Amino acid sequence: MNLEEYLEQNNIWYKFVDKPETIHTADAAKESGIDLKKITKSLILLDQDKNLILAIVPGDCKLSFEKVRTATGAKKVRLVPFEDAENYSGYLPGATPMVCHKNKMIVIIDKKLISYDTIFGGGGTRTKLLELKTNDVITLNIAKVEDISE
Repeated sequence: MNLEEYLEQNNIWYKFVDKPETIHTADAAKESGIDLKKITKSLILLDQDKNLILAIVPGDCKLSFEKVRTATGAKKVRLVPFEDAENYSGYLPGATPMVCHKNKMIVIIDKKLISYDTIFGGGGTRTKLLELKTNDVITLNIAKVEDISE
């Protein structure tokens, strides 16, 4: 199922924003004119048992691996290699949306993001951003809200 079908099937409000092709969040903010704090990074990690974790953090923050370990109870977490990310999520790096992934993942959203009604993330391609209601991102993913950034 593609991303738009998934959103329609779940009766989710959404908006796609077209932009020139980008990979990095800061470039997406610059090209779209959207505040970097509201554009998310969807980072795919693996724990020591190869469980997939999707960490959603504000574009102006760095992921704290220590905080992710604490939030998940994992002994070790690491980012999946850039070139392998698509195999886990179904999307190229820079295009990974906050919802609708190829594989089931534990999802953690940084608590800084819940102050916004809507947030932006990858739109399934590197030429789109996807705006979703923050509560829908949490609900669809059964996400934990934690402090995972620095």
